[in-house]
Amino acid sequence: MTVPVRPGMPVYEGNPEVFFERVLEIAAGHDANVTRLDLGAHTGTHVDAPVHFIDEAPGAEALPLDALIGPAHVVDATAATADIDLAALEAAGLPPDPVRLLVRTRNSALWGSDRFHPDSLRLAPDAARALVDRGVRLVGWDYLSVGGPETHRVLLGAGVVVVEGLDLREAPAGPCRLLCLPLRLPGSDGAPARAVLELP
Repeated sequence: MTVPVRPGMPVYEGNPEVFFERVLEIAAGHDANVTRLDLGAHTGTHVDAPVHFIDEAPGAEALPLDALIGPAHVVDATAATADIDLAALEAAGLPPDPVRLLVRTRNSALWGSDRFHPDSLRLAPDAARALVDRGVRLVGWDYLSVGGPETHRVLLGAGVVVVEGLDLREAPAGPCRLLCLPLRLPGSDGAPARAVLELP
């Protein structure tokens, strides 16, 4: 489910582009090859920290690992043509008590493009509030932003972990096990992550 991080990849509008630079090269007489990475904290598959939308809130170092590892459920909302509200989630087969919810939408097809798509589908605030009320601890989204400021504040303010930039094209709907480990970046508003699914 992890999007490859590479120069030229799509990034959210206004976010830093990705650059790699080989600063040491065996071919140039150095003992090893060493690459410098230049990218934003919200590049590709990443986890949002609460401080991303809530000033003075915790940074990426405080993300709870127990929310990022464990049983999850993929819902297939690819039939939806507008932002995903609670009705669309329920129509997609939202289980009654998901702890970690991964939402596959038509956004997943956008990973075949190198340009950012500002018209990608998002999670509506009413759906975010309903997920909080149901005790969801993590929401995974299949493009670079789960939603607008209100959706982010509802989720992050309630302690829900937000994982964005998932490639769910090959993820079957239903139960699975999520393993998602963000980089430990003290004070950062987000952190790139490696996310994988274990299927039953």
